[in-house]
Amino acid sequence: MVRAGLGLDPWDVFHQGVAERIGWSIGLVSVAVGALVLLLWVPLRQRPGLGTVSNVFVVGLTMDGTIALVPAADGLWAQSLMLAAGVLLNGVATGLYISARYGPGPRDGLMTGLHRRTGRSIRLVRTGIELTVLAAGFLLGGTVGVATLVYALAIGPLAQFFLRFFALPAPVDPGAAAAPVVSPGTPRPAPEAAPS
Repeated sequence: MVRAGLGLDPWDVFHQGVAERIGWSIGLVSVAVGALVLLLWVPLRQRPGLGTVSNVFVVGLTMDGTIALVPAADGLWAQSLMLAAGVLLNGVATGLYISARYGPGPRDGLMTGLHRRTGRSIRLVRTGIELTVLAAGFLLGGTVGVATLVYALAIGPLAQFFLRFFALPAPVDPGAAAAPVVSPGTPRPAPEAAPS
């Protein structure tokens, strides 16, 4: 999305605004903000995992590397294609890595924690977070464009859809009695009569 040149996603508007104020790279600010957002998990009683720690470091560093390697989009068609791909792939990635149950990243953990504590839908919680961060980033001087609004309004519904799409079955309780296995072609036992 950065290279599409149509505006940044809300978190990156915030990261860019902070980066311009303190003179760090946007990726380094992303790492620092991710670590700080983890503090918001404490009252939400979110539990970090390997995915959480990996997300803090890998996303920011990957962002810096990708920005260095991927050329800027040339023309509205290429910009629109990059924007659509960025938003859609982010929704897919959110559903995939959270469903793996290795722990959400800091920002997504804030989303899932608020969803669990408030009972509000993922769509609504994520959209609220994105709009709040967007307002803060805008005030700090981050780049806002059509892509920013598209992302802010689309990522919540996409995250909710792909979290359901990639959801794994609930873990089996090892203490629960297993249902009897019936081989194909074996007659099923007749149900017991109810006591009179």
